[in-house]
Amino acid sequence: MQPLNRNNLADTAAEAIRSEIIAKRWRIGEKLPNEATLSAALSVSRGTVREAVRVLAAQGYLETRQGSGTYVLSAVDPTPRFTMARSASLRDHFEARCALDVEGARLAAIRHTPQIMAELRVLLAGRGNYDDDNRAVFIERDLAFHKAIIAAAGNRAMVEIYDFFSASIAETIEATLDSELPEPDQQAHADIVDAIETGDPNKADTAVRRFMAPVLSALDRMLLS
Repeated sequence: MQPLNRNNLADTAAEAIRSEIIAKRWRIGEKLPNEATLSAALSVSRGTVREAVRVLAAQGYLETRQGSGTYVLSAVDPTPRFTMARSASLRDHFEARCALDVEGARLAAIRHTPQIMAELRVLLAGRGNYDDDNRAVFIERDLAFHKAIIAAAGNRAMVEIYDFFSASIAETIEATLDSELPEPDQQAHADIVDAIETGDPNKADTAVRRFMAPVLSALDRMLLS
């Protein structure tokens, strides 16, 4: 592994490590050298190595295990797949989001705890109603609420998938803030939380599908017009 130049060190370090992974220097499931070793090999600080590892973990190449180390998760570049997904239609995005949200809510109904429900209630209250002057802030609050439901499902893979497609999901949220698509109101969000709290996965499933139905119907009408 060659020492790096001084420009954009974290990105360059991430690219150097990614290249080694793709070249199969480390196999899938294999543990990477520790920070000190990578730092010396790349001639960068350990902080730069940590940032590079965070970048690669977010991209799906690496997995960091608390108290154990960093392991190779994939040697496949996800960028082409992500680009293809981003080019899909808005309805495709909503259908994919619906699939994730439904299963997330179903599992959350089974696995939630009183603490999780309290956190969901706080995020629901914090989400509030849309204000035209604070679109970006509202999208951030709404996305945080939906991501918390996925987290409540207790499925790490689903959390990572949702994080990976968070930009796409944020775009679906923003699309409902325009006049052409109905934006699910605060009550529709509250209904999902209430359904999760019952512990009945079928009620949670129904609540999410009811939440999504008006948007999907509006998209169908737009496609036919």
